[in-house]
Amino acid sequence: MVTLTIDTVKNPNLMNAADDKTIVQEYFNSTGFDRWRRIYGDGEVNKVQLDIRTGHQQTVETVLSWLQADGNLANRSICDAGCGVGSLSIPLAHAGANVYASDISEKMVEEAKERAKATLGNTGNPKFAVQDLETLSGRYHTVICLDVLIHYPQDKVAQMISHLSSMAESRLILSFAPKTFALSLLKKVGSFFPGPSKATRAYLHREADIVKILGNNGFSVQRQAMTRTRFYFSRIIEATAKDLGANS
Repeated sequence: MVTLTIDTVKNPNLMNAADDKTIVQEYFNSTGFDRWRRIYGDGEVNKVQLDIRTGHQQTVETVLSWLQADGNLANRSICDAGCGVGSLSIPLAHAGANVYASDISEKMVEEAKERAKATLGNTGNPKFAVQDLETLSGRYHTVICLDVLIHYPQDKVAQMISHLSSMAESRLILSFAPKTFALSLLKKVGSFFPGPSKATRAYLHREADIVKILGNNGFSVQRQAMTRTRFYFSRIIEATAKDLGANS
């Protein structure tokens, strides 16, 4: 996912001195948490934030529609890696899936727990944890990672996808900000409009590179979609293990 202004950096020298994971963790436990909690909520926001909210929700609904169309969501084990405030985890659990949801941000996980409790009660599903992608473990029918890869460069993304693939028994669903001429230009323009709550790097990734990484890890693309609003752009890919069908 990429927005016109999310990748603005107030202090480039400081940003370059820290690794991306630390930056993401600190951002989403501080000013970033307040900003994105509002965006992922239903309260009043400005026009740009509303547009991003709409785009993110469209991505979530696309993934839900894929899983529901397969007719085998109930009782499936699903890992939502980078769950944020539970925008996907909660409806998946409501649909009957057994969901393990994690996020690098403690504040995001606490918010997700509160939203899950308000929607589902004390069911224990989803099961939430504060973890980064590298420390996730276990095996799940489906592993999903939405709007996370934008925060990491190509070498890290390759490692992350490889690790996520190792946990997916059948299916892996990813979203990322596609690297195209138009979006590269949009990202560059966005750097000229600083804001006090925008403090993460944004990385665009070529779709061909993502597909190649998936292939190297034994997965082939089954479905693709593109979410495009005025300020939100996200390419969604579903890949399945090459020796299994999409409905396995």
